[in-house]
Amino acid sequence: MISKTEISRRSARGRAVLAALTASSVLALSSAAALAQDFDPQAVINIGSLYEPQNLDNTQGAGQGINEAFNGNVYEGLFVLTDAGEVEPKLVDSYEISEDGLTYTFTLKEGVTFHSGDPLTAADVKSSIERVTAENSASSRKRTLAVITGIETPDDQTVVVTLSAPSISLPYNLSYVWIVNDAAGDISSGEDGTGPYVLQEWRRGSALAMVPFDGYWGEEPTNGGVMFQYFTDATAQNNALLTGAVDIITSVQSPDALSLFTDNPDFTVSEGASTTKELMAYNDRVAPFDNATVRAALARAVDNEKLLQAIWGDYGTLIGSFVPPTDPWYEDLTGVNAYDPESAQQMLAEAGYADGFSFTLDTPDYDPHPVVAQFLQNELAKVGVEVKINIITANEWYTKIYKAHDFDATLQEHVNHRDIVFYGNPDFYWGYDNPEVTRLITESESVSSMDEQTEMLAEANRIIAEDAASMWLYLYPQIVVSTSNVSGYPLNGLNSQFFVSDIKKAD
Repeated sequence: MISKTEISRRSARGRAVLAALTASSVLALSSAAALAQDFDPQAVINIGSLYEPQNLDNTQGAGQGINEAFNGNVYEGLFVLTDAGEVEPKLVDSYEISEDGLTYTFTLKEGVTFHSGDPLTAADVKSSIERVTAENSASSRKRTLAVITGIETPDDQTVVVTLSAPSISLPYNLSYVWIVNDAAGDISSGEDGTGPYVLQEWRRGSALAMVPFDGYWGEEPTNGGVMFQYFTDATAQNNALLTGAVDIITSVQSPDALSLFTDNPDFTVSEGASTTKELMAYNDRVAPFDNATVRAALARAVDNEKLLQAIWGDYGTLIGSFVPPTDPWYEDLTGVNAYDPESAQQMLAEAGYADGFSFTLDTPDYDPHPVVAQFLQNELAKVGVEVKINIITANEWYTKIYKAHDFDATLQEHVNHRDIVFYGNPDFYWGYDNPEVTRLITESESVSSMDEQTEMLAEANRIIAEDAASMWLYLYPQIVVSTSNVSGYPLNGLNSQFFVSDIKKAD
């Protein structure tokens, strides 16, 4: 595992910016024209976020915060999902696919080194893929890579992956796999990646600081380091931007204060394409949520449009399913089980719950979930359903909900791009099990064209919506706010990524 001493030795900038990383930013405002030509390559970028990692290993339930901080910054994959939604080679120089689609041969880029100084080899790629597919892995992409039956390393620059069936999405799925030094060992509190930044310091409950890696194989960053500062309250995060404690908020979670920024020339407000879905996930294994009629009735009892307006005002989108418009198989399904409380009561009676029922809603303790839970409690009470709200931490959510499946229903935001595959996995935390959906999702991987895959997944999405497998409340807006002297940051945040190497701050 790379030590702080080694990081400081290998990164001359790291020693110079340590003091700056522990201090608040000073706002230095300039025009957009000046930004394009004049920036400080040693400037430290302070980033405000609500998503602190639970640990630093994305195969061990670290949460979306680790993707935000480390994807493409500290770690890289064979492929990268760009902010524009394209899958492009990263650590792969070239690759070939056999005629039967069962063998992929990857040639790695030369001259790539890990932060510890070790060179990238095929053995590192093999062990990194196996970290994700291991029995004890908690990676959400473990199932999508189960099609891999063998990995061979004929030489240091070549990786040969064999599959049990063709997988048209393999390059996409490999973009989720961090390439980690096979000598790194436990990375839950440290790292050894190939990215443009090294971890300087992680102060749990407070901040995570990174500095540029002097031995990086690609283009050097346009800043002298970044510090993610973590908040548990959206208002505190907004205030940090207003007072100059941070330069950027990666994704605004409270719209109430947006007018403070939109009407202020000292700040820039940008809206990108979101993949973050707010949903109430049922435990479809247990009564009454094992009954599709009950689930559909609850969907009809909730006025999602009113909820979205209450939470986000004029921002955000209703989509009626788990699939956002950035996915190729998106379809507007808001008309399926649309708001109709009278129909909801009829369906509950039909399912044997004319007098309603009660359930516990496990609710994460950070915004906007508690407010959403109260809204759902009020709406469902109108059709005789009692909601008992149980507030839990992010750590409790992971152990109780994601791992133990010990819940009735829960609120959660799902950030991933192209994640309809989770509904094809009966073992996923919500336990949805429809054999036809599983077949469509599984067989869509073996088709020969994206058009065929899109058709099959669109069909699966319609079935899932008609089954009301979960209650999809709304698609978050993707709003990034920065001081006006900062530019070059990503806007879309696909999969909660936040690439920082192109961020510039004016002198």
